[in-house]
Amino acid sequence: MEIMLFSNLAGIVVTYVLTVFIGLLLGRYMYKVYSGERHWSDALFEPVERLIFRLCRIRTKEEFDWKENMKMMLSMNLIWFILSMLLLTNMKWLPLNPNHIPSMSPDLAFNTAISFIVNCNLQTYIPETQISYLGQIWLIFLHFVSAATGMAACIHIFRAFRERSLSSIGNFNVYFVRSITRILLPLSLLLSVVFIWRGMPMNFASNQHIITLEHHKQTIAEGPVAAFVPIKHLGTNGGGFFNANSAHPFENPDYLTNMLEMIVQAVIPIGLVFTFGYFIRNRKFAWIIFGVMTMGFLLLVVPNVWMEIQGNPAIRALGIDHRLGNMEGKEVRLGAAASGYWSVITTVISTGSANAMLGSYMPLSGMNMLFGMMVNAFYGGVGAGFINFFIYLILAAFIAGMMVGRTPEFLGKKIEAREMKIAALLVLLHPFLILIATAWATYLYLHHPEAHSWIMNAGPHGFTAMLYEYTSAAANNGSAFAELSANNSWWNISTGIVLILGRYPSIIGGVAIAGLLGRKQYIPQSAGSLRVDSYTFGVVVFAVIVIIAALSFFPALSVGPIAEFFLIH
Repeated sequence: MEIMLFSNLAGIVVTYVLTVFIGLLLGRYMYKVYSGERHWSDALFEPVERLIFRLCRIRTKEEFDWKENMKMMLSMNLIWFILSMLLLTNMKWLPLNPNHIPSMSPDLAFNTAISFIVNCNLQTYIPETQISYLGQIWLIFLHFVSAATGMAACIHIFRAFRERSLSSIGNFNVYFVRSITRILLPLSLLLSVVFIWRGMPMNFASNQHIITLEHHKQTIAEGPVAAFVPIKHLGTNGGGFFNANSAHPFENPDYLTNMLEMIVQAVIPIGLVFTFGYFIRNRKFAWIIFGVMTMGFLLLVVPNVWMEIQGNPAIRALGIDHRLGNMEGKEVRLGAAASGYWSVITTVISTGSANAMLGSYMPLSGMNMLFGMMVNAFYGGVGAGFINFFIYLILAAFIAGMMVGRTPEFLGKKIEAREMKIAALLVLLHPFLILIATAWATYLYLHHPEAHSWIMNAGPHGFTAMLYEYTSAAANNGSAFAELSANNSWWNISTGIVLILGRYPSIIGGVAIAGLLGRKQYIPQSAGSLRVDSYTFGVVVFAVIVIIAALSFFPALSVGPIAEFFLIH
């Protein structure tokens, strides 16, 4: 058992080291892609991009201010929403439906469309029985464009601080296209080949009906899984082709695919941190940001791995051998340690995929998953995660400047009331969405008998399931406790609204702050300036993040996972 435990822990360490190494390489590559520097990939991708730009009438040399770029982003997303609603509510009549799956109801289609467009993928439907192959292909498309949306928006912030003063911060359409053609699509194709080699299905066959050894009928669903899973993780989307997500052997056949899926969902968020360092010509600051994010990540992942390895004390008290750890809801081929690592990497990065039943984790493991989404900035989703962290950087720079009596500045740009108002509103919006929505759902559960069917386990665990659902929606994560029955009008519509408000205000607000600061006159560093590329500033940023999150969410966490922890012990 000791040898198995050592190998499992070694696998986690190797996974993280490879993630950071690939992230470093990818960060340099993404800088060249977005900055326009010549690169070997130009010969391969430029002809395709020129064709796209010509067909879409995109002038690659034209640049815009933050308002025009955000209008482009919102216009695209609105078109995808309309097309998604039309497709999902008419699947029954459309092709690529060999299993004769009916169309979605309007409320379920609304939730699904919004969820995939905002890079959350909070699935309240069962993929095997409630979406056709054409619907799955459309969701693959949304995987690409939602990830590219966050990446393109993030590059606007990088551009704002690249020059000393400028009013335009790039072209959203150009960044969007290059995110797909040069990063997401090539890496997804490479991963697809590897996954097919490991046994992942890639077909359009109808469901197979078999008789098991126990003489029971079983339906085996297949489909274009190997095309779905790579971008699901690479774009930090997380929606599963199957209801069991990456706990399903067709989505995650073995330990190697498990490692690859954990690696690829983190490489772009980590890589973008170093891309920022290249853009602003200050790699030390990038390492400080990475250090703050990593410290938060480790403080969450290490306890989770340890608690899942230790197992459930209630089971231990019954005299049951559970040396493999807390294996309820987990796959034996993956183990408790790897599942514990996955539970945090997928929540701090807002991927939201799962290789185990999240509701079966230890209570404080669930709390750490919640806290990762509540912070929503320890690496975070592709692009959007860095934008959220950028808001904390602005707050920390302002607070630190006021504390030491120095001018609040960030990278040579003076922070004034307008930027601070936007940052403060964004920081307050996240807990407001989560706590108000959870309180409302709790009230309905307590006062309406028909709402009792929402939750399979009452008490603190049931409250945690509702808190988790809205936290996941607000953080664009998409993971959920399976104990919550969320496919009804209330949950589909309420989480859909939280999904919208959790995605677009933060992106627009972050880009707005960068655009406003970018056009200001550059102030050279002096004795009265606050240096952000210092370890002291890194400590301040970490403290600001933890204090804000703790003050906002500790009361809710104490009613849910913390109360459940004390009940178990």
